[in-house]
Amino acid sequence: MIGRLRGTLLEKQPPQLLMDVNGVGYEVSAPMTTFYELPETGSEVILHTHLAVSEHSHVLYGFLRESERALFRTLVKVSGVGPKLALAILSGMSAEEFVGCVQSGDSSALTRLPGVGKKTAERLVVEMKDRLKDWQGVAVSSEGVTQAITPATDSVKDAISALVSLGYKPQEASRMVSQIECEGLASEEIIRLALKSAAS
Repeated sequence: MIGRLRGTLLEKQPPQLLMDVNGVGYEVSAPMTTFYELPETGSEVILHTHLAVSEHSHVLYGFLRESERALFRTLVKVSGVGPKLALAILSGMSAEEFVGCVQSGDSSALTRLPGVGKKTAERLVVEMKDRLKDWQGVAVSSEGVTQAITPATDSVKDAISALVSLGYKPQEASRMVSQIECEGLASEEIIRLALKSAAS
């Protein structure tokens, strides 16, 4: 099991990134909450990882904080929630926001996430409530974590592609992005604004 990676960030293509660890390139899928805080490419980064093994694939998931990985691992134990949906959930809201929804029984807020219908949201609240009652996730201030990111030449297209990868239909992803003033924004910022708008 690969539990932690420390290396150089080579590429960022939400929801995937590429890391060089001693000459080996690791492709890692990460939630947008991690992408928002990643340094510029060429910088060193440490990720807490989870390897999901299925019959057809081995996918490595990465998180900046141990608390996010712990929540991801708890999510995939819920009936009907696989790694892809867990990643979408953690991209649509922070770990602290998700825990707050579960603890307050706010299933309607969860249905705004891609791939989460009413039944899945209710199941998440019921099954996660006991598991999260002692949650010790640390709330992280967004102050000072915004990185100076050079906008991709095709950041809108990249943002739409990332939203589709997170479970939104192509038309829906395009509509979400079209409602944002995207000029001069990096794809990560466009995705953040689109997800924030979808959740409101």
